[in-house]
Amino acid sequence: MRTDTQIQNDVMAELSWDASVQAKQIGVGIKDGIVILNGEVDSLAEKLSAERAALRVKGVRSVVVELDVRLPGSNQKTDIEIARTVTQVLNWSAHRALHDLMVVVEKGWVTLSGHVTWNYQRRLASTLVRSLMGVRGVTDCIELKPLLSLADVKSQINSALKRHALLHNCVIDITAHEDEVVIKGQVHSLAEHSMVLHSVWSTPGVRTIVDQMDIV
Repeated sequence: MRTDTQIQNDVMAELSWDASVQAKQIGVGIKDGIVILNGEVDSLAEKLSAERAALRVKGVRSVVVELDVRLPGSNQKTDIEIARTVTQVLNWSAHRALHDLMVVVEKGWVTLSGHVTWNYQRRLASTLVRSLMGVRGVTDCIELKPLLSLADVKSQINSALKRHALLHNCVIDITAHEDEVVIKGQVHSLAEHSMVLHSVWSTPGVRTIVDQMDIV
């Protein structure tokens, strides 16, 4: 089992290796495999890159992000400018479902609302907005319109998990109740945990996930 010191050193090395992160501005703390990132970054995109870098390190169980987004003067934008840019970016997307989303901006924080059919469309909308200059954060209030019955959803999820070559040793139990999909079982790493969540979210009709998986 890896020690906290080993994990901390690897997280700092991973941050330094990632070209999208200014590692010198980020402090790394750790306790019992839980990594704490603190300091300042120049954009929301850099903040998310730092989080992903920490999650890539073996032995990390979770990441607490306490990074403040401090926009340089040249990156400061008014809420009106941000709202206009966000709307244009969504309207230019090839995914027509994003064209009808509602956008609210307050002090650089963007809230997205409306309906889409697939979870990847919801994630795409947030991803597009997070990379924009001047955006300090994104709140995703986008809802999914179910296409399938819960029984069909459960069947498709189980089939998707069985097809995944890297998950054949994982013991996963799927239950569907009302508008929730509950995932129970054991995985062996954060990477496997993410794969399971991705497979479930990729199933049409999934609106809410209750994650009760254990990493062992």
